[in-house]
Amino acid sequence: MADNTEAVTMDKIVSLCRRRGFVFPSSEIYGGLGSTYDYGHYGVLMKNNIRGRWFRTMVQERDDMVALDSAVILNPKVWEASGHVAGFSDPLIDCRTCKLRFRADRLEDAHCGKRPSKRPGETPDCDLTEARQFNLMFETQVGAMEDGSSAAYLRPETAQGIFINFKNVMQLARRKPPFGIAQTGKSFRNEITPGNFLFRVREFEQMEMEYFVPPDEASHWYEYWLEQRFQWYLDLGLRRDMLRIREHDPEERSHYSSGTSDIEYLYPIGWQELEGVANRGDFDLTQHTTHSGTKLEWVGQDGERYTPHVIEPAVSIERIFVAMMVDAYDEEVVADRDRTVLRLHPQIAPIKAAILPLVAKNEEMVSKARALQGELRHRHMVEYDDGGQIGRRYRRQDEIGTPWAFTIDDQTLEDDTVTVRERDTLAQERLPLSGVRSWLEDALERPWVSPKS
Repeated sequence: MADNTEAVTMDKIVSLCRRRGFVFPSSEIYGGLGSTYDYGHYGVLMKNNIRGRWFRTMVQERDDMVALDSAVILNPKVWEASGHVAGFSDPLIDCRTCKLRFRADRLEDAHCGKRPSKRPGETPDCDLTEARQFNLMFETQVGAMEDGSSAAYLRPETAQGIFINFKNVMQLARRKPPFGIAQTGKSFRNEITPGNFLFRVREFEQMEMEYFVPPDEASHWYEYWLEQRFQWYLDLGLRRDMLRIREHDPEERSHYSSGTSDIEYLYPIGWQELEGVANRGDFDLTQHTTHSGTKLEWVGQDGERYTPHVIEPAVSIERIFVAMMVDAYDEEVVADRDRTVLRLHPQIAPIKAAILPLVAKNEEMVSKARALQGELRHRHMVEYDDGGQIGRRYRRQDEIGTPWAFTIDDQTLEDDTVTVRERDTLAQERLPLSGVRSWLEDALERPWVSPKS
């Protein structure tokens, strides 16, 4: 099979997402709102699958992890203590000519509003302002009075909700370091230059875990979680040659971090951060202890006490979503016809199987197909489809990444067997109708490797 890596563009991914109802612009009937998107049926299912696999790996299959769901709007003092009010900002530059706004530290990635082939400042017409700091947090008001006392913020990350609940979780969950607190939820950042589809948006869903460890074990657990998170992507089918680990230089790291690495993916826009893993030290718990007056430390039964250090793997579902769409997207010619297919890992695919009556007007075929759908849908997301010729229905399922299709045909009416078609190889075989459910469950548990590898 030919390698079509170079043929995968962000435009093709956006087109497929729109065409098949994965993702489309938000508020579109009113002209949209920059870099905000709504997820259609298949997009919701795929996001749920990504989130579910993360939760299963990080919480369900471990004894040292508990879950948390903290509020989106926290006491503003949380963000003062964490440093977000004073320091969560990007350098901003405006162009007085084209009226566009740019990040001062990313001008090499920007394009002039008048001459897109040039960078801001490269033409005589450019009139750039001095750089100024722009805080990325969305400010809101809590209560009836709109004054300084009611100011609050939409959270720019889920991590702080974990840190301020450290004492509650430690006491109620009866956990001793090393242990982790995992959380998924929406975060909001007023990005200066959002773009590249879902890659950088102002509203996104994070999956973060804070792993609390004894100080002298921090380096070990940092390396451990970096390896674990990298392997997670391989297990879900992302190709190894499209992934790499890039360690941050000392000047690139936050002042409190003794180690930070990005797991990067080769997106159509180049190598970019997919997930970050950081050794945050004891900065967060110490800051909240100082500002709140509540000691956030581990106290053992023998009197041992210390402020744990924290290892943080953090990622947004959106970046995983785009990476998996890019990695799965494939184009090929089959029987002199173009075929677009999403070679998604079966665990991530929105629909696990399609149930197709060969002849939509044959009542007996439809009856058996509906009965099979009813049997399978109790445990798996499956889809019944009788619209159009069978070949078109296969292609439609290929484009949404459905790994298997079960077809009810003339032979089914004779011997109660069905045809199962495999998405990646196009191979077909007959199965007893009564054995489809167990076959599908076994197939979903089999190891899977991308045919593009």
